[in-house]
Amino acid sequence: MRRILFATVGLAALLLIATVCDSRAAYAAAPQASSECDSPCLTNLMDQYVAALVKHDPTGLPLASNLKFTENTATIAIGDGLWVGASEAPTTFKIYAADPVSHQIALLAMMKEFDKPVFVAFRLKVENGKITEAEHIVDRGEIRPGAAKNLVTPRPGLVQTVTESERVSRDEMFRIANSYFDSIEQSNGDVAPYADDCERHENGMQTTTNKAPQSSPMGGADSPMAKISMLGCAASMNTHGLMYITKIWPRRIIVFDEEQQLVFSFPMFVHRGNVRHIKISNVPGVDEIPLNFGPI
Repeated sequence: MRRILFATVGLAALLLIATVCDSRAAYAAAPQASSECDSPCLTNLMDQYVAALVKHDPTGLPLASNLKFTENTATIAIGDGLWVGASEAPTTFKIYAADPVSHQIALLAMMKEFDKPVFVAFRLKVENGKITEAEHIVDRGEIRPGAAKNLVTPRPGLVQTVTESERVSRDEMFRIANSYFDSIEQSNGDVAPYADDCERHENGMQTTTNKAPQSSPMGGADSPMAKISMLGCAASMNTHGLMYITKIWPRRIIVFDEEQQLVFSFPMFVHRGNVRHIKISNVPGVDEIPLNFGPI
């Protein structure tokens, strides 16, 4: 059975998402496949983009005159943001998702800005040979102890081509990805088809299926959350440990790499801040976890 692996890059805590209707509408509106730029073509274009980024010079890139460029959701001018301080291109940690059907390429990677490691997610949209959209999500926060080792090379399942007999359709890829977000909102591990050996990583931190308790922003290695981190994806969800997440909106499940069976989204995890205590289920010796942060 192919593993379901989750990797997320965060700003303050995590990232972005849409209502199911909005996500489904955006997905359904994807254009038909075009022969003008296949998966290798899109990947090569992303590499060209990143190389130009590190040189701080977009000259030579096939940018559309009506290019839309955002960084951390803010619309800015090309040449600003990460373009100013990018100092080293991604080396060994790179996960591409190429989607010729929607004319998009996404990249999750580690690189450097002013010689400091940053965790990034990029998305390009290409129409008629021109880049019409460029999107950056840049996490400039300090990498937590224990996370760095997971940000050296990607897990094999995230960079391998899947044989055709094992692939599912785009519709099914959407359904499974969307069910993960449903599972979080409902604190229900039975809503999504989690594999027994599923792992969830957040900014490099492995937050499920650990062999030993792991510290997190919500406590050290002896904390209740550390105990929860030893459970599998479904079991950890059933503890209700993530019920402080108010909703995931917009979901923006938008890039589907059918060859690698990867789904790439730019979701917003909304924390209203009104949940001050979490009642925990199915963890011996743990009944409740206090929360000390507000809206995020």
